[in-house]
Amino acid sequence: MNLSVLIVDDQALVRAGFRMILDAEEDIEVAGEAADGAEAVTEALRLQPDVVLMDVRMPQVDGIEATRRLLATDGVDTKVVMLTTFDMDEYVYDALRAGASGFLLKDVPPEQLVAGIRAVAQGDALLAPSITRRVIEEFVRRPPQSVRTLPTELAELTARELEVLRLVARGFSNAEIAKDLFVSDTTVKTHVAHVLTKLDVRDRVQAVVLAYECGLAGGDAE
Repeated sequence: MNLSVLIVDDQALVRAGFRMILDAEEDIEVAGEAADGAEAVTEALRLQPDVVLMDVRMPQVDGIEATRRLLATDGVDTKVVMLTTFDMDEYVYDALRAGASGFLLKDVPPEQLVAGIRAVAQGDALLAPSITRRVIEEFVRRPPQSVRTLPTELAELTARELEVLRLVARGFSNAEIAKDLFVSDTTVKTHVAHVLTKLDVRDRVQAVVLAYECGLAGGDAE
């Protein structure tokens, strides 16, 4: 089954470039395009694509606000990938809080763009260790009172699931977690799936955000 993608960017040239790359893939279909955040929300609700490529910085309604509006709508299963550049660090945390499933740089090589879209559509997260570090740095700058109280759902996690969540929050891949805990990749995948279900979060990224907000990411919370 083909993956449908909505491309959102205020620059027509950028949209055309992404469309050309994606149109070359047999399993990916460009469902449509939008030039600003408000149009992105309207088109995403109309087309219900699997993935939205969302530019962060746009006039009127920016990508973060558009993501927030879209993912706050009941019944929306669309995943959002933010299109960003290295100088957009200040947007990272807000985009993740809005529900984005990850980030891609605008000058990403075509094969990485395609692989990223496929990964997000399958429920994985595009959260490189460098992005994870930025989230930590951003969170550290915030006052202590911004730390949420521990959600009751955390109590439902087993000790091993809590351990897996902490490693996910530190930016570990499934393979790295498996190596660290001396278990198989399949076991880790099962643990991660249980964590997401129990915490009722959309994907790995949202689990990471929750872990930071609850003070679990540093590994010193009990």
